[in-house]
Amino acid sequence: MLDSKIPEGPIENKWLNYQIKAKLINPANKKALSIIVVGSGLSGAGSAATLAELGYHVKCFYYQDSARRAHSIAAQGGINAAKNYQHDGDSVWRMFYDTLKGGDFRSREANVYRLAELSAPLIDHFVQQGVPFAREYGGVLANRSFGGVQVQRTFYTRGQTGQQLLLAAYSQLYKMKKAKKVELFPRHEMLDLVVIDGKAKGIIARNLVTGQLKRFVADAVVLATGGYSRVFRLSTLAIGCNASAIWKAHKRGAYFAAPSFTQIHPTALPQTSEAQSKLTLMSESLRNDGRIWVPKKKGDNRNTNDIPEEERDYYLERRYPNFGNLAPRDIASRAAKERIDKGYGVGQLKNAVYLDFRHAIKQFGMHTIKDRYSNLFEMYKKITGVDAYQEPMQISPAAHFSMGGLWVDYELMTTIQGLYAIGECNFSDHGANRLGANSLLQASIDGYFILPNTINNYLANTLNEMRPTLEHPEFDNVQKEIEQQIAKLLSINGNKTVDHFHRELGKIMWQECAMSRNKQGLEKAIVQIKDLKRDFWKNVKVTGSDKEMNTELEKALRLADFIELGILMCTDALQREESCGAHFREEYQTKDGEAMRVDHRFSYVSAWEYNNGNFKLHKEQLEFEYVKPSVRSYK
Repeated sequence: MLDSKIPEGPIENKWLNYQIKAKLINPANKKALSIIVVGSGLSGAGSAATLAELGYHVKCFYYQDSARRAHSIAAQGGINAAKNYQHDGDSVWRMFYDTLKGGDFRSREANVYRLAELSAPLIDHFVQQGVPFAREYGGVLANRSFGGVQVQRTFYTRGQTGQQLLLAAYSQLYKMKKAKKVELFPRHEMLDLVVIDGKAKGIIARNLVTGQLKRFVADAVVLATGGYSRVFRLSTLAIGCNASAIWKAHKRGAYFAAPSFTQIHPTALPQTSEAQSKLTLMSESLRNDGRIWVPKKKGDNRNTNDIPEEERDYYLERRYPNFGNLAPRDIASRAAKERIDKGYGVGQLKNAVYLDFRHAIKQFGMHTIKDRYSNLFEMYKKITGVDAYQEPMQISPAAHFSMGGLWVDYELMTTIQGLYAIGECNFSDHGANRLGANSLLQASIDGYFILPNTINNYLANTLNEMRPTLEHPEFDNVQKEIEQQIAKLLSINGNKTVDHFHRELGKIMWQECAMSRNKQGLEKAIVQIKDLKRDFWKNVKVTGSDKEMNTELEKALRLADFIELGILMCTDALQREESCGAHFREEYQTKDGEAMRVDHRFSYVSAWEYNNGNFKLHKEQLEFEYVKPSVRSYK
């Protein structure tokens, strides 16, 4: 049974009621308890530092050479909070409603309200840590809008919000390291989870420099490992981002929720060649002042600035007049795809649309636009050679965020006792679509505010338990499984590279399980991925040894997990016979091409049990007590 552990009481009191009844552990006992945190991004660094400050002994693992390189650094546009500095009608309730509606009513009310409720104190928390948020002339923190809302609630540090927040979290983490309350393990990758008597008690990690496998034991394990959109290969994520930690936890018994809910971001730079390894994201904040359009004439090859105003189709403004260029990401991406597929695309491969600042520069002046977005314009010019102050940017949809992830309850615990998942690697807050600037928010709140208050409930019951030793038979069993998998990969000595298989997987996933899906395509994709899996384990070539730094082995281990995850994503998309948010089934759409939910059949979170690869579906029914699901319209 899936017990979400939602507290009793009115929605505005649920989090308070939870904290009042939560168990406490005295400081002396906390010193005897050990917690493993895997990941050093905003959720990982924030939780590791906060748990250490509370008195727990913490071990923090990350595969980068520095915790500062976690992918949270890549988030550009901002972080949401319901402070209502603009007096434009914002409130905790409005933010709760916008987020629930933005996710197309496929997330828990209680979790979403808590996200909105804790957003305001989080901004104060970061200001006290020294984050240099943009400010108005009088000193008040500045705000701007993001997609899916009609108020200004996004706090930002120009186009480097993620970097500044991560540096603040890293400072707290390093302070705890200096105090010898946190042990840091850079260049260590978790390869599996150790579960003893149904409880998470440790991990096996590989030293990526020496290749050595190491055992680590703890009283609880926290996964803060980010999203899995590299399953598409081409994505806005860093090349090292992967799903191995959560996938190994899934195979050990943690249910995987809503895996097919993956976000396609509308403002990435378009793919230009087959050999490309990743895509570059341009911040959604650009949609505040930029206008998106395509030529009204198919295949128009004229110089962009030579196309007169009356021959430009500002299609988001035309289709969604109430929100225009600030339509939510899933809607903006599908609208771009529709124009591109119809032959109105622009650029070298005709796979892009224009993002134009001509009108904003004329209205506000060059100085204001440079003040707001200069580093983003500089990045665009550095990559493309084009001065976007003089001609429009070219943008295209790209795989981005994972709304799905490990199923967690209100306490952020998975279906394995003592295993927690925080930040993007859980499913909890965003439903079928994430609103812009809610990513940094969820990661930070999970790490700083929620987990440190909920993990006590579990750890209080472990005080009288004996912590297993590293010689426990289950550590032996898990390590042997890892060694066997590594040995098998190195012994195949086939004739195809890991990148070849990842490229083929990405093509299947992008074609059949990205912006739009259909029954026939998903059934075909499952067969194709299973064939690819067999070919991988027969013909992959992994060079080098396991007793050295070996990036090919790293990629092979991660890809083996991505291939299995791809099958589950398509399986999840196939059984959900409706369209909602980023999950767009072509069979379920309105006459004008909008998503059509089927609430009476699919108002639930799909939670999948691994079941030896024969995935078994469990359902967490969603109850909407405070907001009645309605047609999600931005027109």
